Amino acid sequence: MLAKIQILFILFVLFSSCDKKEIKENFKETVETILTDSVKSHDNDVITVIGVGDIMMGTTYPSSDLPPDDGRGLFEGVKEVLEDADFTMGNLEGPFLNSGGTPKECLTPERCYSFRVPERYGQYLNDAGFDYMNLANNHGFDMGPKGREATYKVLDENDIVYSGTTDQPTVTVEFKGLKVGIAGFAPNRGTMNINNKELAEETIKELKSECDLVFVFFHGGAEGAGAQNVPKRKEIFLEENRGDVYEFAHLVIDAGADLVIGSGPHVTRAVELYNDRFIAYSLGNFCTYGKFSLAGPQGIAPIIKVYMKKNGEFMKAEVTSVKQVRRGFPVIDESETALKTLKKLTKTDFGESSFKINGSEFLKPY
Repeated sequence: MLAKIQILFILFVLFSSCDKKEIKENFKETVETILTDSVKSHDNDVITVIGVGDIMMGTTYPSSDLPPDDGRGLFEGVKEVLEDADFTMGNLEGPFLNSGGTPKECLTPERCYSFRVPERYGQYLNDAGFDYMNLANNHGFDMGPKGREATYKVLDENDIVYSGTTDQPTVTVEFKGLKVGIAGFAPNRGTMNINNKELAEETIKELKSECDLVFVFFHGGAEGAGAQNVPKRKEIFLEENRGDVYEFAHLVIDAGADLVIGSGPHVTRAVELYNDRFIAYSLGNFCTYGKFSLAGPQGIAPIIKVYMKKNGEFMKAEVTSVKQVRRGFPVIDESETALKTLKKLTKTDFGESSFKINGSEFLKPY
């Protein structure tokens, strides 16, 4: 209400001027400032959630390829950003396991990679401010049942919740006076199947009946520099059906989801606003040490901070651009390449009017 009164007053003052071009520019700038300040002034009524993409902090399989200083400082360049939210989520590529395990088998063995992350590295996620890890992806079962059980144990010990596997499909947490349910989906063995529409719809509806808010984290779509656009159809990659992520995201929101975050393509993809709910189709490679290609678009990624009302309605999203240096250390990218990429892809895939963009902020278009 206060914001509306302020806008009316500004209109009255500005239209007493005779410079119409100046009126238009000043009015646009003033309204955007008022709306942004309005979000900040109602912190108790606002939920903030940060999402990032793929995380693989180093591996000891098939040989040791770990970061310098045993990974300490991996997240130092982005920690301040990650901690600045009510809830922070990422996608964990590879199980925690100190030794042993049964490496997975793939449809295309020549392009098959298995990871095994030292269990002590779980503390790095906790220290960086992560609250949730999605385990629904093509690396969650890299070391078989032994790796899966060790991963659960490590995340539990570090107070990080998780979901997306067939034996841990969903999880609920409480923060800011709300009960929040989180589900993970992927097209891979041992995960909640992104291609099973009935399962997805039923899972989200059930979560919504028990929770105030529902978040969905999915891993799907084709991979690589040629997969930056959302094709709005089923995607096949390495002989696997990687899902129709556009249809999936809309389906889970129709079923009750309030936020949808995606990963899998290893590149940034567009964002969309659907039924006042925010969708990020891929947040790219965030912290992927050593074994991942970081060439071109695969080496940059956005950190997205979503502001929503307690009923799940989208308010705005803030983007922080990140790049990886030293083979996989994420740091703030002053050139804002990820932000520029995100703006371009979103306009291309969903139109000029999909969001009102103000600097690094994505606002409602209405």
